[in-house]
Amino acid sequence: MLAEHNEKILPKLDAASLKRLAAFGRKRSTKAGEVLFEPGETNVGVFVVLDGRLEILNPNNGEVIVVHEPGEFSGEVIQLTGRPALVRGETKQPSTLIEIDRTNLQKIIQTEPALSEIFLQAYMLRRALLVESGTGDVVLVGSRHSPGTLRLKGFLSRNGHPHTYLDVDRDTGVQELLDQFHVSIEDIPVLICHGQKVLRNPSDAEAAACLGLNADTDEQKIYDVIIAGAGPSGLAAAVYAASEGLRALVLEGNAPGGQAGCSSRIENYLGFPTGISGQELAERAFVQAEKFGAQIDIARPAAALKCRQAPFAVELADGTTVQGRTVIVATGATYRRLPLPNLGHFEGIGVYYGATNVEAQLCQGDEVAIVGGGNSAGQAAVFLSDRVKHVHLLVRGPGLSDTMSRYLIRRIEKCDAVTLRPFTEITALEGTEHLERVRWRNSQTGEEETRDVRHVFLMTGAAPNAEWLDGCLTLDGKGFIKTGPDMSADELASAKWPLRRAPYLLETSVPRVFAVGDVRSGSVKRVASAVGEGSIAIQFLHRVLSE
Repeated sequence: MLAEHNEKILPKLDAASLKRLAAFGRKRSTKAGEVLFEPGETNVGVFVVLDGRLEILNPNNGEVIVVHEPGEFSGEVIQLTGRPALVRGETKQPSTLIEIDRTNLQKIIQTEPALSEIFLQAYMLRRALLVESGTGDVVLVGSRHSPGTLRLKGFLSRNGHPHTYLDVDRDTGVQELLDQFHVSIEDIPVLICHGQKVLRNPSDAEAAACLGLNADTDEQKIYDVIIAGAGPSGLAAAVYAASEGLRALVLEGNAPGGQAGCSSRIENYLGFPTGISGQELAERAFVQAEKFGAQIDIARPAAALKCRQAPFAVELADGTTVQGRTVIVATGATYRRLPLPNLGHFEGIGVYYGATNVEAQLCQGDEVAIVGGGNSAGQAAVFLSDRVKHVHLLVRGPGLSDTMSRYLIRRIEKCDAVTLRPFTEITALEGTEHLERVRWRNSQTGEEETRDVRHVFLMTGAAPNAEWLDGCLTLDGKGFIKTGPDMSADELASAKWPLRRAPYLLETSVPRVFAVGDVRSGSVKRVASAVGEGSIAIQFLHRVLSE
């Protein structure tokens, strides 16, 4: 896979760099055939080759992925996170190495700028290649007609976890594999972890546990800040908190990135003139937060906030509880569901809430409908336009000028593969095992039309993810969290605000609890704004911690 020794993927360290690294590790001599680490092993450090060769092997077939020669180093993103290794490391001949454990690797990343850049760039590129090639010891067996399959494919992809996907309807040899693990077609989707553990239609939390995505929970530990949600605002808060020495825990229900993580390409985010996908932005932010020492738990959403005690306690969906001196609510918002009686039946098998490569693969060559007039809908329309037969963009209003960025409107206007349908709403979804047809109606003319559209992307409105707060914080009429000067004196009195000072800009009706991003009342629904709020919240957090 890495046959070409690209200088960014496989950089050679000079003598000065090797000397600096030696101070962080220990010299180790190995024999021919000595295994340094195995798939599934956690907290694997980094090995720098001084003499000899270090081979990295694919656990599925034993093939050599790459050979590290003198001056090169092993590892990828898991070296930063401590998650289970995906590959095997072995010296086929006597070799001399510098072994650096994960703790000292983190010190290098945080204190050695030149070396940090080399390691981080190589690790992120290597992980991208592992994902692209499906290298690792995880196999997902599923079907395009299974909602659970789409959910797990999205979970693995958005969390950047390499895996092999086998489709029971298309790939040969699938039944033989299922027989080997004593599972049937009715059990799909099936997740096979580390070539041994078999999960039948697992939840995201069960998949995360099987893959070793999270560290063990210490219910006695008190964090400086607990951040609920790992969208752009939550990740920004994690980066700034951890980089400033605060003990930060991030709780995420699915994958880093939030709604923005499902955006195919964001082109108006500062510093990325050619654009960047939401997933790539989330992956970079995730690595950045891990670099500074933030702990990010995946598929472990906050389920309840006990806000009348000190320290605060956040109960997780699995029943465990974590404690924090402060809390930042960054749980974002979700797209609103259409009021159609059979909508739930087609979710995941024709109805989708994100337009990533996972969904795009399902609808190649077909007509699709996108419901919504915001930037997310526009990005989806542009992204899908060269992958599908035709895109129908349905909006309730007269057009896009009031809800979508001009650069996206221009793209859509010039794209023959996209038809804008104003004043149009879906009135029915039809089909049996999969969505087969859609009926929509023009509210101005009353005309109804039925089309053979098998894929609908819903990107309409936003409902706040604030139900888990259960009345703990003051909300506006739509359920978004009110903060700072947006709260009236009567609302603060009703919430029994206990301090002489007024709440800070992003502070809620409970002191030391902040709200940022889309879940906050009055927020600007833009990635840049969410990132800004997450970083600003940390400055106020320092103030309340010093009170």
